[in-house]
Formats: sequence, structure tokens, C-alpha cells
Amino acid sequence: MQQRKSTSARPSGTDGSDYSYRMVVDSRYQQVANGKGLLSVLFPIQAIFLLIVGATVVFPRLEEKDSYKLAGSFVGIGIVSLIIGELGRRRSRGSFLRVYMVASSIAMLLSNASLAKRYSLLEVFLDLFYQKTKQFVTLESTGLLTVILVCIFGSWVIQIIIIKTVISLVGNMSPPKRAS
Repeated sequence: MQQRKSTSARPSGTDGSDYSYRMVVDSRYQQVANGKGLLSVLFPIQAIFLLIVGATVVFPRLEEKDSYKLAGSFVGIGIVSLIIGELGRRRSRGSFLRVYMVASSIAMLLSNASLAKRYSLLEVFLDLFYQKTKQFVTLESTGLLTVILVCIFGSWVIQIIIIKTVISLVGNMSPPKRAS
């Protein structure tokens, strides 16, 4: 095979004057790439929140079969929704991303409700504000309350960012509408 000679001279027609005629990548493709990149970061964060809440709600209830099924349902929904979301992100499937958005929102609501019910947040607040118990229990309640509130607040923030990103991503993945 014959190798090409490298020349330092610029080929004809590439002096930069043809810049206005070159094709430009549409901004929606760049927004799709940015949205997919953001989702690839948010999915593991959402999985971590799901595992933390699952560990605090489901594992203590393994003895109670009925409570376990109800409390564990959000973990199953969350895992399935993350798999669907990852498939939708990788294959650019808007329908998968919509299903993921709805299912992960349901899983987040169920997990927060289970967390609030499991630790009876009203009792923890009352215990903190009225300090009816010993100092050790109050410090334990404060730490528990902090962990619970961080999990709930963090999952809401992540879910809101995910919903916004998925809506933008699905809108940019659909073909542009042509004027008639």
C-alpha cells in the first residue's frame, strides 16, 4: 500500500471563507447529549437514596410479613424504574423515559411515606420540641430526624431535577415540527 505524503500546505477550498456554508449541529442535539449526561449522574444518586431509605424502612420490618410487602414495594418499583430509565437514556426512547419518570415519582412518594410512617415524624418533632425524654434520647432523635429529613429532602430535590431533565430530554428527542 502506498502511504500518503503529508503536506503542510492547506488544501484548496479550506481557507475559512466557506464557514457560512458549513453545516451546524442543531442545538437540540446538544441539549439531548447534555440531558443524557445529567441523567447518567442522577440515576446512581437516586439509587443511593433508594437503598438508604430501603435499608432504614424494609430491613427492620423483615419479621412483619404484611408490612414488609408494603414497605418493600417502593424498592421494587424504584429498581424497575431505574432499569427502564437507563434503557430509555441509552436508546433515546422517550416512552421509556416517560414511564421511568412516573414510576420513579411513585416510588419516591411511597418511600417518603413509608419513612415518615416508620419513624413517626410527628412524635420525633414533639419529642424534640417538648424534650419530654432524657438528653440521650433527644440527641438520638435529633440525629435520626436529620437523617430522615436529609433523605426526604434529597430525594425530592433529585426527583424534581429528574422530572425537569426528562421533560426537556423528551421534548428535544422528538422530531422538530415543521411549519405548514
